[in-house]
Amino acid sequence: MGHPAVIRASQPLEEVTVRVAGPPALTTPAAAHLRALGATLTPQTPVPHTGPAAFEAAGAPGAATAYTAWADVLPAADAADEATVQAATGMMQVHGRRDGPPRGLAVDYAATCASVLTVQGLLAALLGRARGGAGPAQVTTGADRAALLTLGQYLAAANAPETEAVPLSPGGPPFTARCGTRFELEALDPVPWARFWRDLGAPEEAIRTGWQPFQFRYATACAPMPEALHRAAGSVPWARVQQAAAASGAEVCPLHAPAAPPGATAHPAPWTLTPRTADRTPPATATVSPAALPLAGLTVLEAGRRIQAPLAARLLRQLGAEVLRIEPPGGDPLRGMPPCCEDISARWLALNRGKDAVQIDIKSAVGQAELRELASGADVFLHNWAPGKAEQLGLDADRLSAVNPGLVYAYTSGWAGRLPDAPMGTDFMVQARTGIGTVARPADEPPAPSLMTLIDVLGGLLGAEAVVAGLLLRERGGRGVRVESSLLGAAEALTAPALHRAAAGGELRRPAGFRRPLPTADGWIAPADDSAPTAGARAARLTELTSEQALEGLRADGLAATAVTTDLGALPQDPRLRGAFTRDPHGSLTVPTPWRFV
Repeated sequence: MGHPAVIRASQPLEEVTVRVAGPPALTTPAAAHLRALGATLTPQTPVPHTGPAAFEAAGAPGAATAYTAWADVLPAADAADEATVQAATGMMQVHGRRDGPPRGLAVDYAATCASVLTVQGLLAALLGRARGGAGPAQVTTGADRAALLTLGQYLAAANAPETEAVPLSPGGPPFTARCGTRFELEALDPVPWARFWRDLGAPEEAIRTGWQPFQFRYATACAPMPEALHRAAGSVPWARVQQAAAASGAEVCPLHAPAAPPGATAHPAPWTLTPRTADRTPPATATVSPAALPLAGLTVLEAGRRIQAPLAARLLRQLGAEVLRIEPPGGDPLRGMPPCCEDISARWLALNRGKDAVQIDIKSAVGQAELRELASGADVFLHNWAPGKAEQLGLDADRLSAVNPGLVYAYTSGWAGRLPDAPMGTDFMVQARTGIGTVARPADEPPAPSLMTLIDVLGGLLGAEAVVAGLLLRERGGRGVRVESSLLGAAEALTAPALHRAAAGGELRRPAGFRRPLPTADGWIAPADDSAPTAGARAARLTELTSEQALEGLRADGLAATAVTTDLGALPQDPRLRGAFTRDPHGSLTVPTPWRFV
């Protein structure tokens, strides 16, 4: 039996008090998650917006402290806030690929991801204490580390020895119907894609040449479409577009404005944790040494596709867990997605580095039995299959928990079953349906989902956060836990600040030109948000100066700014980040770990 003070907790942070201090951009999302996990928060201590955030937790599982800074690998002068972090890490360049020049995201994406990583780290430290680790734990992360993590696939591809399979040229969805309705299109294979466009009368050559950049847009953050496809969409009314989609098997979704969930005054937590009813057999002795990473000794089975679940499992591996990836016979086809390092996709390595793998035909009775046997000895089973697939295969939470009552069963879904008539649960369709295309761009840009995979990546971070919370709840409650996170939860995390602004009488969208870099004679610079109005007034003069000269002048006047990274392939040699990157045994670029544990 465990200590009586920590048995049968109903929430992972029950009886835990967290003292929070720091800038709101780095504390507000994390504080909301900590409350949802059962923590009691002391009143926040105001600090300057540039200062680090601190989260000091104490209670039944033990004590731990998390620190979050804007700059943890970058120099402080180059990472003073969200805008400068986006600029220096290359996020502005990736988000801007669809349009050409670099552009900032109008949502606080790096800070939101850093907040999730902070809570993950704090939960992991408390889990390590609950599992027998000795001494207080301290974990540090940064918005710059979070930004580099979110860009890991793009950085790995840009620094691989091979070239991209498609050109990195401006262009991409959304499309616009004759009536002005802007919409996203989704087709996961070329047959429905071709049927859809033929139904709209598009030329065959445009259909053929458009498929590959459309297919690769998840990897490249751009999709140069033949203009004939845009003309075909614009020649028919929205109702005709819907008919073509229904007949072809493709899916379309009009761009929505962000809205709170029906009947809700605030967004719900981005995950659910449901304890099982059967007791688990607790380990007889402490399971983690003081020097080990918090999840050392735990086993995760991952049956994930694309980004969301694989990234979640990758984070769990970085926290110390052993991860066994379940792949179909013949292996994951994405292993060969170009560009490659030693015949393995650089992007695939960014998501799956450090995992073991086994090939199982989960569609067969033998394969299903094999997976159930593996689950009987695992701590976590994680997947992102389509709704209903787990039940069809006999691999749902009830059946796997029957063979392992202590299992943390984690489902990283698209919509969490909360949105009636939801479209396909993929990144860009979720962006379209939830209004990300509106809030991610300032008021002088037409709404359009970012072609950077914002929601898949943030969804993966939330999935890992939920799993670590489930493991802590299992440790404290003595029972297995069913965990579900979703892409919808990730989208709601990004739209919530805009909805709060609008509810308080402010503008839903950021003003014209928000986070738009300023051109110089040899590149671009990005001022911090607070410095942008003054720096913008000097925009004409800055075009006559080099970026170095422009930054020197702005900083001499007390303004914060940094150079915008426009070449991801050169970032490892950038003096601001020199030494931050490593390469794995395949030669693929590796971004810094999200946390530092002490």
